[in-house]
Amino acid sequence: MTEQQRLELEAATFRRLLEHLQNRCDVQNIDLMNLAGFCRNCLGKWYKAAADERGVELSADAARDGIYGMPYAQWKAQHQKEASAEQLAQFDKSKPND
Repeated sequence: MTEQQRLELEAATFRRLLEHLQNRCDVQNIDLMNLAGFCRNCLGKWYKAAADERGVELSADAARDGIYGMPYAQWKAQHQKEASAEQLAQFDKSKPND
């Protein structure tokens, strides 16, 4: 496999991940954090960081909106549910100590 092929496969995989997350709005960010240690917001931050590292101008809001497939405020209003006490307790136990 060439370097270009690897990059193309990684890009296609990332696009498929975004599509999957955009189609699975029922999966809450807190559940992703509790189970996988990252969420849509993390992906947006990583996307922004990658742009910054390469000198590409991209706002944090634009990066996050790209991950969500819509403005974050709209996604939050339409899909985000209030976290349960159990979800919040699990998050407090598993979140990184930055």
